[in-house]
Amino acid sequence: MAKHKFQLPVSVSGKDAWEVAREVSLTAGEILLDWWPRAKEVSDKGQNDIVTNVDRECEDHIRTAIRRHFPEHGVFGEEGKGDDPTIGWTWIIDPIDGTQNYAWGIPCFSIVVALAKDGEVVTGANFDPLNNEMFHAARGQGAFLNEEKIRVSDLSEFQDVVIGTDPAYGPVEGTTNTLQMLRKMWPAIKTTRMMGSSALGISYVATGRTDIYVHHRLQPYDQAAGIILMEEAGGLLTDRHGNRAGLYSDGLVASSSVIHQHFMEQTKYLQWRRPSTRALNPRER
Repeated sequence: MAKHKFQLPVSVSGKDAWEVAREVSLTAGEILLDWWPRAKEVSDKGQNDIVTNVDRECEDHIRTAIRRHFPEHGVFGEEGKGDDPTIGWTWIIDPIDGTQNYAWGIPCFSIVVALAKDGEVVTGANFDPLNNEMFHAARGQGAFLNEEKIRVSDLSEFQDVVIGTDPAYGPVEGTTNTLQMLRKMWPAIKTTRMMGSSALGISYVATGRTDIYVHHRLQPYDQAAGIILMEEAGGLLTDRHGNRAGLYSDGLVASSSVIHQHFMEQTKYLQWRRPSTRALNPRER
């Protein structure tokens, strides 16, 4: 039986949402490259979190472009927040995923543009402008790196695994527990990578470059494109407790089903697996 093709909304310009996601992230990438690697205005916005003038300029550009294509849709972004992404058609955007890398001249960052229907991501793009790599997917239509279809790794031996992760948001316990988890994993795996961009971390699993990406806690805009990429690339995406991942999941584990099973078994008694004390919610700032 043929795979059902989900009907994406079509913009007032006649382009479907998948095409719009790619187009908008491409033009936003031009803004990031225009500023790269010049000095930026950097300010603190929370614990271990910063924002630059380029984040704001890029998000304004994306919001304007989306509203031009889909004036009736909501928009939820990292800097301006906005509409509830669990209600109706809502675009979820991160103008720079990896802001600290971008601010300090480290060449690892991307732009996330995704669309959700009542909280379920149906299409998304994650664009790395420095490497001209567009990771994109749409429900029922596959996952791609530029024009090439992608799949998760078929690795089955946990000892050969490359684990990607990054420090956690918020309370220090999340990062402490992540480091404890890596210490436990280290003798049993090939190596680990911290990239400073969770969106790229998930995308690399979808392409098979790495075998698993885990995070103690992410925001919706960090993982929105990654959710649909992993689903369409044949991967498994859950929270830290093995439940199907969504925009407000308690952490994230992205991998193939085989590696996921190994990882969950190896970590079942670790602090990293304990539930967060405070849940994310659609209006959290």
